Amino acid sequence: MQNRTEEKLLIPEYQILCVASWLLVITFLQFSLYPLLKKILLQYAFPAAFAASLLIFTFLTWYCGLARIPVQLAIVPFILLFVYNLYRREYVFSEIKKEWHWELIFLIFFFLMLTVRFVNPTISYAEKFMDHAFLASIMRSPVVPPLDPWFAGGTMDVYYYLGYWIFGCLGIVSGVPSSVAFNLSLPTVLGVAAVTVYAIGTLLLDRFRWLPLLIFFIPNPSFFYQIIMGKGLNSVLWDSTRTITNTINEYPLFSFTWGDLHAHVISIFNQVFLIFLLLYLCKYWESLKSREKWIMCGLAALSLGSMPLINTWDVLIYAPITIVIATLIILGCRKRGQNISSWGHLIAIPPVSILIYLPFYLTLQTSTGGIGIVKTPSDPFQFLLVNGWFIAIFLLLLIKDIRRRPYLLLIAVPFILAGYTAAAIAAIPLIYFIAKKERCIPDLLAIFGLLILILVELFYLKDNMGDTYFRMNTVFKCYLPAWIILGTSASVMVGAWLARPGRIPVIPVKKSAVLAIFVIGILFVTPFVVPLDLNYGSRSLDGLAYIDTTHPGDAGGVAYLRNLTGDERIVEAVGGDYTYYSRISSFTGIPTIIGEPFHEFMWRGDTTGWYSTRPADIKSIYEDPDQTVVLMKKYNATLLYVGDVERETYNVSLPSTGLEPVYSGQGTDIYRIAG
Repeated sequence: MQNRTEEKLLIPEYQILCVASWLLVITFLQFSLYPLLKKILLQYAFPAAFAASLLIFTFLTWYCGLARIPVQLAIVPFILLFVYNLYRREYVFSEIKKEWHWELIFLIFFFLMLTVRFVNPTISYAEKFMDHAFLASIMRSPVVPPLDPWFAGGTMDVYYYLGYWIFGCLGIVSGVPSSVAFNLSLPTVLGVAAVTVYAIGTLLLDRFRWLPLLIFFIPNPSFFYQIIMGKGLNSVLWDSTRTITNTINEYPLFSFTWGDLHAHVISIFNQVFLIFLLLYLCKYWESLKSREKWIMCGLAALSLGSMPLINTWDVLIYAPITIVIATLIILGCRKRGQNISSWGHLIAIPPVSILIYLPFYLTLQTSTGGIGIVKTPSDPFQFLLVNGWFIAIFLLLLIKDIRRRPYLLLIAVPFILAGYTAAAIAAIPLIYFIAKKERCIPDLLAIFGLLILILVELFYLKDNMGDTYFRMNTVFKCYLPAWIILGTSASVMVGAWLARPGRIPVIPVKKSAVLAIFVIGILFVTPFVVPLDLNYGSRSLDGLAYIDTTHPGDAGGVAYLRNLTGDERIVEAVGGDYTYYSRISSFTGIPTIIGEPFHEFMWRGDTTGWYSTRPADIKSIYEDPDQTVVLMKKYNATLLYVGDVERETYNVSLPSTGLEPVYSGQGTDIYRIAG
């Protein structure tokens, strides 16, 4: 059996080929859809086609998986569309040449993130085991609902998995293995998100269109506070996201640098895409023809409808935002005396967003514990260390309004009296934005973002995190969208302020280009200078390359298992979450009896008693020869893995019959049930 060090995965040329194949598929999807959007979105068609094509591809592959047909068939409609566009001569070189800057933005951010992943590619800590386990499971068996690699016999209908489905199917179509696809996924998320955010900047600003891109680069104020307090650089980044007591306060720079391919990060590209669509509808609704309105609202419904499957928390935020913006457009139409036919398309967005993925809701097995009232709100100083940039910008820009109507500051009093001082801080700029006689689009975004901060101070969604971390998930999952919305709003406001006459003169094109190249150069060098590898760096795009040296026994066993196809289930040692346990199911996607127990408990609860039964059965499989085969058959397990971790955890004693050795090397043995 070949060792992983002899595999082509470790050959640099093969990894380059993987990147090229991955980008080729993404570019083909985007180019196929672009002409369809050209007459509707005009100059924004090219950037919008990145996210739109990815969501449509996902939708098609998901239904292929539901129908149990090859997901590769989802590429066929794009091929037909591409041929049709060629026949109609839609690809005009002179027009495409004008779009080069959009493609450049995507590639810059893609390769910038790829550099970060190259420096620290390992699937080795935090949520990376889970992220790759889901990705690998989908690529092994792309069916809906996907198989749960950590709960043999179960499926992922207890979790929002569509983000992993997106990149698993991209990996299948492009021929990229899961351990490399893992490290190409976040670059894709950032590239698509960046080009969409730049489109938002172009939509709302005449100058300084790049300013909204800063939401991906700026750390929160706590980052600098940690440095001032003398903390080491290796802990500053982490501690800045644990600022508000017993919560998580991530921001994009941390999320992308940390590198978990987790649902809340994957969802960023779809969040900014929906924001772009809604803002475009706000600005150009009346100029769109009926067919164009249907297409735009259809894209909005697809984006909104994908949210519950990618990261369910997002829909709790963006569904109300969509309804509010649609209502504002409708009220504007009614004010101008337009009939229902001019705004009926907007009414269709919410129901269509549910209908397009209706089978998901019909099979969903998870539930929430309801809404609770926060009794220990955020410390106001900690609150400002997380959200201070936006609050400060808003207050500075609102200073004239505050001087004109100081009595509105009284809005803070009831919050303070009730003990919600942090909410009072956010309420001050909120009331002034609401009180404006004429509100612009950035004002509207600010209102949405500030409302998120206030609501999170008052309420939380109940889960299984216990009394201490009762609001951790609520703050965690709501603060990232709040950062995106508030950051977009604040940056656009600052851009508009800087563009006023007499502020900052227009910089010549050549000087702007030199400055841009200099900044981009620094960004690409930074990952090699700043210690981002966390002692796991292996300078590769293969996220499993590191086990060749750290766990050579597992390296060979994993290589053997990753080459297996068909319906397999494996037995491996069970231990604590966020450890090296569950590594075989995580690295291969082959379902195990139980992977990380607390994760599964969070998703499934323990109504059947599996939380104690499954670990006990695994122990018996390894230690009681009379029970080994019997218990393996109980879970339909076909393979038994015995490596260093299993020998350290159990007193391994296997039966002399009933198992056939299929692999042995460097202290690792794999057995298959006989017959």
